[in-house]
Amino acid sequence: MHTYEVFVDIKECDEPTCLISHVMETRYEINADTLNRAHDSALNQAEHEYPRATEYDVRVTRVLR
Repeated sequence: MHTYEVFVDIKECDEPTCLISHVMETRYEINADTLNRAHDSALNQAEHEYPRATEYDVRVTRVLR
């Protein structure tokens, strides 16, 4: 098991025309046994915290422990 640093870029659009979008970034420390599981866990967490988002860009940047 490792702790991964993961950044997720999140884009939310104003409805219904999406003329204005909000771009945010969040950082997670994810405990997982593989890089793919860290990616999936961070994506699930971001989807839960930002359910109105239209795009998610997940980047696993490094192993912390």
